[in-house]
Amino acid sequence: MAIQIKSVERGQPGVAGGGAKKFYASPVHDREISLDGMTKAIEKTSTVSGADIRAVLYSMVEEAVLGLSDGRIIRLGDLGSLRITLSSEGKATAEEVTANAVKKAGVIFTPGKKLQEMLKVAKFTKV
Repeated sequence: MAIQIKSVERGQPGVAGGGAKKFYASPVHDREISLDGMTKAIEKTSTVSGADIRAVLYSMVEEAVLGLSDGRIIRLGDLGSLRITLSSEGKATAEEVTANAVKKAGVIFTPGKKLQEMLKVAKFTKV
């Protein structure tokens, strides 16, 4: 199955008014799979009940939140890993950097081996 793409017009980053605009390929996201949908899909290919699958998936989310808030990297095997990233104000000295320097926190997902392999061989089709 091919990943669907569409053309999207974008301006130049950092240029007032967008500058010269060009067209770029962008993936089409026309549907999504919820945690409940994942549970039902896993249930079809497993002997584990939907309730047990749901319990594990929801617990995994809670444990990831706890681990990330504790400064840990969450490794999910071939799926990938999650880690915290920060944006902060620059300071002249190391001593001036405090928690107040943090402007924004985020979570970065790094794909694991199987996802990277999928992306290497992915086929694309324009819609």
